[in-house]
Amino acid sequence: MAAEKDKLARPHNLPERDLSENDLSEIVKKVRAQTPARLLAGRSGAAYRTNTQLDLREAHAAARDAVRAELNLIGPDVGPGDDPGDDFMRKLNLFEVCSRAVSKDEYLLRPDLGRHLNDASREELSRRCTMGHDLQVVIGDGLSVTAVAMQVPRLLPLLCEGARARGWSLGQIFVIRHCRVGILNEIGGLLDPRIAVLLIGERPGLATAESLSAYMAYRPKESDTDANRNLISNIHGRGVSTDRATERILNLAASMMKTHRSGCQLREELPAVT
Repeated sequence: MAAEKDKLARPHNLPERDLSENDLSEIVKKVRAQTPARLLAGRSGAAYRTNTQLDLREAHAAARDAVRAELNLIGPDVGPGDDPGDDFMRKLNLFEVCSRAVSKDEYLLRPDLGRHLNDASREELSRRCTMGHDLQVVIGDGLSVTAVAMQVPRLLPLLCEGARARGWSLGQIFVIRHCRVGILNEIGGLLDPRIAVLLIGERPGLATAESLSAYMAYRPKESDTDANRNLISNIHGRGVSTDRATERILNLAASMMKTHRSGCQLREELPAVT
């Protein structure tokens, strides 16, 4: 009787054994190619198969690590024995400041503290940065340090090169530890850039823990909300490439400068794929 019930519960097109690539029909292969979601993975009774369950646990562990890790930027060409964080920071003359959240636990429990710089950091920015640049790029750890470490070392040099090629002045780039998106408002008040760009780690999921976002605003100010910002998300190997993200950020920044607006009042015109 139990065997009959299991047979009735199981979809007729899913065999009891694990599905190998050779077992899959062309339409199933096409569906799987369109998304990293674990579609049509098969099951054992009412449960996931062992391989699927292990894969989910691995992805969940990677997501937890991405959230809990402390910021340490990694350069793509770091050699053995080098300190990767120091290497990348030194090459681009970066320095680090911090939000009002003094620890990772406080940052996760108090999002409001991540939207403001602490007093020492405000003084540091006033001392080391100049005001009124066309483009001010900021790096924040956000909710995925893994995303920042994987994507920023590839994206940032391309972004700087593209901005200079357009004749834009570029503010001193810096890193914010324990950072939330709303800190863009404070950056606008302190440094008064035409365009502010925050490269920040996205909340990780079970598909990837390496996804970066670029939040952008035209002359951000204290009263701004999400409606005043534009977002380019899913910057990672299986999403928006760093080359494509750079092109979109530069094109969107140019539109902001031309129209003197950002957010819901500005529609992004996507550059053609070459």
